[in-house]
Amino acid sequence: MTGRMSGEPGRRSDALRELTARHGGRGGLLPAALERARSGTAEGPETWAPHVAEAAGLPAAAGLGPATFFADLAAPRGERHVRVCTATACFAARGGDHLTEVERALGVMVGTVDETGSTSLQTVHCLGYCYAGPAALDGTLPRTGPDLADQLGGQAEPRAPAIPAADTTGTPVLLAGIAGGHSAWEVWREAVAGLRPEDVREETAVSGLRGRGGAGFPVAAKWAAAEGKPDTVVVANGDEGDPGSYADRLLMEEDPERVLTGLALACFACGARRGTVLVRSEYPRAMARLRRAVERATETGDLAPSVEAAGPRPFVEIVEGAGSYVAGEETALIARLEGARGCARPRPPYPTDHGLWDRPTVVNNVETLAALPWIVAHGGRAYARRGVPDETGTKLVCLSERFARPGAYEVELGTPVDEIVTRFGGGLKGGSELAALQIGGPLGGFLAGTALHVPLTTAALAEQGAALGHGGMVAFDAATDPYELLKHVWEFVTDESCGACSPCRVGTRRGLELAQGQGGPGETYGRLARLMVEASLCAFGRRVPAAVRSLARAYGPALEGWDR
Repeated sequence: MTGRMSGEPGRRSDALRELTARHGGRGGLLPAALERARSGTAEGPETWAPHVAEAAGLPAAAGLGPATFFADLAAPRGERHVRVCTATACFAARGGDHLTEVERALGVMVGTVDETGSTSLQTVHCLGYCYAGPAALDGTLPRTGPDLADQLGGQAEPRAPAIPAADTTGTPVLLAGIAGGHSAWEVWREAVAGLRPEDVREETAVSGLRGRGGAGFPVAAKWAAAEGKPDTVVVANGDEGDPGSYADRLLMEEDPERVLTGLALACFACGARRGTVLVRSEYPRAMARLRRAVERATETGDLAPSVEAAGPRPFVEIVEGAGSYVAGEETALIARLEGARGCARPRPPYPTDHGLWDRPTVVNNVETLAALPWIVAHGGRAYARRGVPDETGTKLVCLSERFARPGAYEVELGTPVDEIVTRFGGGLKGGSELAALQIGGPLGGFLAGTALHVPLTTAALAEQGAALGHGGMVAFDAATDPYELLKHVWEFVTDESCGACSPCRVGTRRGLELAQGQGGPGETYGRLARLMVEASLCAFGRRVPAAVRSLARAYGPALEGWDR
């Protein structure tokens, strides 16, 4: 689409807004139409995506863009489609050997369909089974464990254990419903009957709640940016892409009512008549449970049956993702919901001014929303007494398969990392020594196994070169080759870069080339790292050098030269 930007600074061109409005009306189901077309053929997107776009009254590029960008749409698809996780926790579980074993068991290579067209194989970055990896989805059926290849090949009984979850605080916030508490809808009914939107905003501000998706932005401040603006939309970000984390999957599957109540409260606080939940396609069970929960809430009158009927009770829709890590970034997520490539957009304008379909849009993470029912029921001050003064409340941390007691634990912020690892996680399986701990996903950071005396807070972890992120913790023992782990990190960021900006698109590829070479990274790497940090469009590219630096520091001389 060409044409000069006009009108208010930061707004889209008139032509693009016209296209956006048309797309958001009868063309808004383009992503679902592309998925239907994808599932009906083994041909590449270039053969079917333009026709889907044409049927929606859009140019061919509107179909080809997302169809060639998202892994779920671009991947070859047989009658039996198997997705194998190659993300960090599954890599740590088997050193990456499970992928070759699966290829051998199924008789098909990654990215291809077998000669009969019956079986296709795709690699993905995290399925949310980090506590039991390696993992795969056979259609929509999960398979996990060291004998994964035998399960997929029919030589072993399939299994996929539920997420082990435990509260360590004595008064759970996020696990309140899972631990046997009352339905969160009771909180919503009392709120909508007796509170004003400003009451919910004030209690949230007093609580000090910050976003749990990684950025840690104050929730009340984000709401305030959209306050009083007509046609505001609230989006629940369920695109939990950080390998090592499965907190959002736990909440969406086991307590979808709490997630939806939190979304309804956010809509109420922002004056939004409409809410949307974007769920990763890698989470089919979460998708099904949320949709059933929406149906029940609509039947009971807690949610509106349509946008036209919405008021204090919002209309809520559930949307499926299409396979992209970076689409979890809020501007990329909005682009995905609009049917475009999931690329980050420059800010300003901010989504709270011009977001989904150019409407004011508030994006909150699933775990963030799940805390709201407790805050509204018990008060912001009660929540603020949890955690530490500057970072209040509780957090779900997820321990990977290498731990003796893997699972999701609700802890208060400020809990020492070594306490989480040893007391809750029980250390590593078989008494193995912890060599390194990844916190907050691939772009979070690494701590040496001997450097865990740090509080679980964003500020304290940042001082150690790590990040809180979604709160996933992936353990590595002596069996992991540090250099193979380094290459794994660079392979991940190369695969998942959206390509919207040259510093990240080219920088990740060049970093991978250096990691695959012999010896250290050389003198040019320092300049490359600085360029990525200073010029990348979004946090994805800016965080890569810091994550690599923390890994090098955790392993010391084994990764000499990468600590720049």
